[in-house]
Amino acid sequence: MKNNYLLLLAAMAFLISCESESLISEQPSPVQQIEVDMSDFYLFTEDTDDLEFASRATPVKKCVSMQVLNKKLLEDKDLAKRMYKVEENLRRAIASKKPKTNGNGNGNGNGGGGGGDTTGEEPVGDNLGTIQIPVVVHVLYNTSAQNISDAQINSQIDILNADFSATNADLGLVPAAFSGVTADANFQFTLAQVVRKSTTRTSFGTNDAIKFDANGGSNAVDPSRYLNMWVGNIGGGILGYAQFPGGALATDGVVVAPNYFGSTGTAQAPFDLGRTASHEVGHWLNLRHIWGDGRCNRDDFVSDTPRSDRPNYGCPSFPTVHCRSTDMTMNFMDYTNDACMQMFTQGQKERMRGLFYANGARSSFIL
Repeated sequence: MKNNYLLLLAAMAFLISCESESLISEQPSPVQQIEVDMSDFYLFTEDTDDLEFASRATPVKKCVSMQVLNKKLLEDKDLAKRMYKVEENLRRAIASKKPKTNGNGNGNGNGGGGGGDTTGEEPVGDNLGTIQIPVVVHVLYNTSAQNISDAQINSQIDILNADFSATNADLGLVPAAFSGVTADANFQFTLAQVVRKSTTRTSFGTNDAIKFDANGGSNAVDPSRYLNMWVGNIGGGILGYAQFPGGALATDGVVVAPNYFGSTGTAQAPFDLGRTASHEVGHWLNLRHIWGDGRCNRDDFVSDTPRSDRPNYGCPSFPTVHCRSTDMTMNFMDYTNDACMQMFTQGQKERMRGLFYANGARSSFIL
């Protein structure tokens, strides 16, 4: 009888334990409970860089990622919702890692950095270590020159590793005003595969045609685990473009023209140091252009990058001032020449790495 009584008590304890576990599992995580301000978030942008492009004596168009995004937002009615959720999750993840300090952004580390103040909040600390990004490079060529060499491809991988780990030789050129916020984002890129294919197309444009085969199927290699980079002639003086997190998996990745990829072979000055790919991979990791793709009231959601209202070209003198603050023209997310780009910031590092936290938009890369 005593044994039966003990068994009954044990069974009741087990049921209570299971019910408690069930209740706990249904509760939102601390990160999900964190409230973040999304009032500054925007998607559609002005074509301010188009105005600059059209007015230049020798126009070279750097990047059309935002124009491509505008078009995709009109074509895909759910894209805005997905990207809003990506941003909301990212801000919650970042906020969950921050100490309770008063930053210079909009109060919770969402961005909104203004003026020339680059003190910001404390950098995010995480336990991700070095984030590994395997890369698949698709080379689509119409001429032998467009069929870039393995050496040229490897030079680009080396440049990505240097730029995203702050080991680039020209980092010391960053002015003292900004040197305190330069960041080692701690990414390592490895070349996993090179796919070469000849094509009858002389240019691909920006409608993602380069990412599909003749039968209309995506030629991307598992974008949930690989960064796909397509190298082919885009046309129109365009150097490259990228897809932001939240877009369709079949087209996820980065496109760069062959004469702006890497630092050897066909790479052409002044964009022959591989910084076009560093810029586009920044977009793939959810970074906006340094000037926020708008006027002075638009921002890039990063608290330690000063506001501006336009891209910078060439190699601007320092300081270059817009919106009553000094432009960070040496940031990889501006439009300056490759030799005049040297840095990411701590705030940009937070945005990039935050995508890889649990349930983040690129968390599938963390095995």
